[in-house]
This record gives sequence, structure tokens and C-alpha cells, in this order.
Amino acid sequence: MMELEQISSLIEAFSVIPDPRVEKKCFHNLMEILVMSVCAVLSGADYFTEIELWAQAREPWLRGFLKLEHGIPSHDTFGRVLSLLDPRALEHSFRQWVGAVLPAFRDGDLIAIDGKTLRRSGGKGKSSLHLVSAFCTGVGIVLGQVKNKEQSNEKTAIPELVESLELKGSTVSIDAIGTQPDIASLIVKRKADYVLAVKDNQKDLHEAIAEFIEISQKERWHGVNHATHETVEKDHGRIETRRYWITDHVDYLPQYRRWEGLRTFGVVEATREGNGKTSTETRAYISSLPMDAHRFARSVRAHWEVENRLHWCLDVVFDEDQIRARIKNAAQNLAVIRRIALNLLRQDKKTKVGLKGKRFLAAISDDYLPKLLGL
Repeated sequence: MMELEQISSLIEAFSVIPDPRVEKKCFHNLMEILVMSVCAVLSGADYFTEIELWAQAREPWLRGFLKLEHGIPSHDTFGRVLSLLDPRALEHSFRQWVGAVLPAFRDGDLIAIDGKTLRRSGGKGKSSLHLVSAFCTGVGIVLGQVKNKEQSNEKTAIPELVESLELKGSTVSIDAIGTQPDIASLIVKRKADYVLAVKDNQKDLHEAIAEFIEISQKERWHGVNHATHETVEKDHGRIETRRYWITDHVDYLPQYRRWEGLRTFGVVEATREGNGKTSTETRAYISSLPMDAHRFARSVRAHWEVENRLHWCLDVVFDEDQIRARIKNAAQNLAVIRRIALNLLRQDKKTKVGLKGKRFLAAISDDYLPKLLGL
């Protein structure tokens, strides 16, 4: 569980966010609006109308740590404030709060960076919001996120996110779109390692890795410095075998000096058997990690946790893909609120129910929500 100072650190982080409203026309404190939003989302509220209803029902409890000088804001006020609020300021406060509650990285902790589109956040003539998030797989929490600028791709958002985070001692994994020399260099400068997927967007590199592995396998790796690892998983009648090969012969790769810190490259061959069918997929990677096949395997597997433990949870547990917050910055700021709530729920290791069950428990229990907040 989080320490007792967690709610106070959250209040402190929110207190320094500049208020975008005209001072003399503000009836409700910005920090209190944000804290109420977090508490409501923790308790199962997904929309501004639900946030207002929850806050009205729990007003006596909220007054235990908030002044609420002018009572509970309307859902229009919640929506208007989050639409006006500078998302960069809220993102900064979020990262400050995460930094205060998260212990230093252990060697090898994996930070998976990946993007997600909020499907219903777009409107007429407006693209849906796309956020690139950094997810610490070891503790299952979001470290930060950056909005992908319109008419651009994740290559522009990833460097901004990497520069905003404390990554020392971790290993950063990114899908192929982020496999760029400048991003690899930036990760190394942040004193972290990287594992970067290689596909046809780096065609020459991809072909060289495939060629090297094919030749080495035909010659049974004779005279080739390498390491291997294999895993077999059985689930619901399906068998999945993953074979990992990694080598430090980086001088075989074209223009390998462009990749700062490059020490190894490797492939993963995943074979799936089930229902009388067999399929095989091979994926390639470059890395600054040493030639350790077990560590390489853990890093590759852990990266895909961002899909199940972050993106899937946000859609299924928080209904993120269905929320139509489209006015100005509302969608982006509400997304940050959801990620704060997800982090708080994930920090509770003692309550043996799923995230959806924890939100339900926070809504009905007089004890559980204060426990999540450290009150």
C-alpha cells in the first residue's frame, strides 16, 4: 500500500498548477476540483456527470480534508475546468507525484513506451487524441504520457517523453516506430539501456539481422559468439514456444556506429500450435544490453504487458475508448486523471480482486477509498 503521505503529495502536486480561469470569477478551488476528480474516478465515475453525482454524495467525507468553500461544482464546471487546464502543467504535476511515490529503479526494470488512441475523443474535423505512455512493467504503473501532435507520428512524441522522465538504471523498450538513432542516443544519455524492435521502417538493418541469424543457424552458430533461451507456455489447448537468439556481432550491421550504446542484436521466434494449426512469427531487436539471453527474453516479453496491463485496462476498467470528452483539453486531462487512479489502484497489493472490483469497492466501502489515498 501507499504511504500515509500519498494524498498530501497529490494535493501538493496539484496546488502548483496554474489556474487558467479569471481569478475573480473562480468559485471553486482548482486543486480541490482535481482531487475530487481523482477520488470520483477511483470510485467508478467515468464521465463529468458521474463525477458531480459522486462528489455530492460524498461531500461530508470530502470536507474532512478539503475546504469546499462554495460546495460541490457542477458537472459543467468539472468539464470546463479540465478543458481549459494546460495539459502540460497537469502532466508535469503527475510526473512529480509519481516520482515522489515510486522508489528508484532496480537494475533491469523495464519501461515500455507505447501509444494508444482514444477512439471517441475526436469530432468533426478533429483527430482522435493519441497518447504515448511510459509504463513501468515491474510495478505496473504509468510514469508519464505525451500527446502525439496532429499530422505527426510517435517519433516526435517519444523523445519528449523520454526527456521528461527519470530513467537511470532502467531498460526502455519501444516498438519499431521508435527505433531511431536519435532516440537510442537520448535513452543512453538518460543513463538507461534500450531494447528496440526492428521492422521494415529500418529495412537495411532488418534484412541484415535476418541474414546473420539465417546464416548462423545453417552453420549451427559455429564460431559465432551468441546466447540462446527457450520458453514453452501451454494455455487452453494452445502451445506457444519462444526461442531467443542474441549476439554481440554488431559490426555485421550496416552503419552500426549510428546507434549509440549498441552492444547486441537478436531475434525471437514464436511458434503457436493449436486447433490443428501452426504459425510462426519472427521479430528482430537491437539493444544496448549485454549478451544475456534470459534478460533479453524478459525485456521482450515485458514490453507487451503495456497492451494488457495498461491499454486493455484503460478500455475495459475505465471505459476510455467510449468517453466523448472533446472540448479543448478535456480528453487529455481526463486521461491523466484516469492514469493517476490506475496507479493508486495498482499500488494496493493486498486486496485480492481485479481493478474493476477495486473501483466498485472504493464506491461502496467507507474504508477502502481512504485506504487507497492513505487517509
